Amino acid sequence: MRGLRRWWDDTAGGLPATFWYLWSGLLINRAGAFALLFLSLYLTAARGAPPSLAGLVVGAYGIGGAAGTLLGGVLADRWGRRATLLAAHLAAAGLMAALAFSTHLAVIAVLATLVGVAHSMPSPAFVAAIVDVVPEARRSRAFNLQFWAFNLGMAVASLLAGLLAEASFVALFLVDAAATLTAAVVIALKVPETLTRRPALTPRAVAGRRPGLHTALTDRTFLVFVALTFLLAVLTMQTSTIMPLAMRADGLRPSAYGLVVALGGALIVVGQLFVPRLIEPYRKSTVLAVSTGLMALGFGALTVADGLPLYLGAAVVWTIGQMLAAPPNAQINADLAPPELRARYQSVFYLTFPAASFVAPALGGLSLERLGERHWLVVGALGLVAAAGHLLAGPRRERRVAALRAAAAEPVKSAR
Repeated sequence: MRGLRRWWDDTAGGLPATFWYLWSGLLINRAGAFALLFLSLYLTAARGAPPSLAGLVVGAYGIGGAAGTLLGGVLADRWGRRATLLAAHLAAAGLMAALAFSTHLAVIAVLATLVGVAHSMPSPAFVAAIVDVVPEARRSRAFNLQFWAFNLGMAVASLLAGLLAEASFVALFLVDAAATLTAAVVIALKVPETLTRRPALTPRAVAGRRPGLHTALTDRTFLVFVALTFLLAVLTMQTSTIMPLAMRADGLRPSAYGLVVALGGALIVVGQLFVPRLIEPYRKSTVLAVSTGLMALGFGALTVADGLPLYLGAAVVWTIGQMLAAPPNAQINADLAPPELRARYQSVFYLTFPAASFVAPALGGLSLERLGERHWLVVGALGLVAAAGHLLAGPRRERRVAALRAAAAEPVKSAR
């Protein structure tokens, strides 16, 4: 019993109540966010759209997501985290309900774009609010739990989506809207505003230029980190974009692909809570280099994979890499952001994922077609480049974080 309690203290102890309400809202949101998983099937089966048009509508959702990420970051720093979260959740619930009863394809395309905006707006605000309320020493654990909740919610969503889609597509969208509305109620009742107005601490503010989104877009240290995260995201996207094609080329059935994906999800749900204690003694850049190296090894191993056992073994390796990478990746992103631009930095960081969701299938499909199994050697090489990049960029990032902490502490010393 003592061992279990100690493990829980190491994993989640000392986190404030506001974090747990944010965590609950995120879990409810993700567990109910399943309508878009079946959007292309809904368009083709229920609305008679050709696959090409269905692909364009799904792509419109992705474009909306990129715009929503930036918009959410700006609003979270101006309006506040709570206001942005509430506005995004309420808008998403209303749009999803409208989507349930829309029949015209042009209207569905517009609504899908707006849903993409509303679905992506909360991400910067969620993370910025977590950084606001969680002490620095506990942030790695908080981000680990955030990653765990996200994947647990997606696992639940995948299960429920299949059941609801067989019963009714209208029910699929309406239950999604209800879950989003429930998350909004939790935030409205239990999450206070966490944004505190501080004097500007960025070098540009000192020089007399008002800090804004341009500060994040011209911050070289931060952009190097974003570029390395983009490479990691390209690796991660292989599982949902290129790997199914490779498995089909190897003569494997769709059920085999589902088993590989399910194995990765199960490993994260079961093992993610043990990650903070495992990585705590090591520098974040070292952990990211090792984790990205594991992902490179896992995907590179698919060069020789021709049966389900090898795919499953490779999935174990790259999933462990993903699990190790999640907490330090999120914490470095938070540490590099000046307090008054926290959400804007988050929005630029989160742009890597829609960008990777476009680049991975667009270039990956061409690479697989031209190179065949050697495509996975290219993917593995990208992972090794990212691993080396984290080792080289780590010292500069640490110096930058130390400077930001010193600048943040200076007003406190002066006040005292």
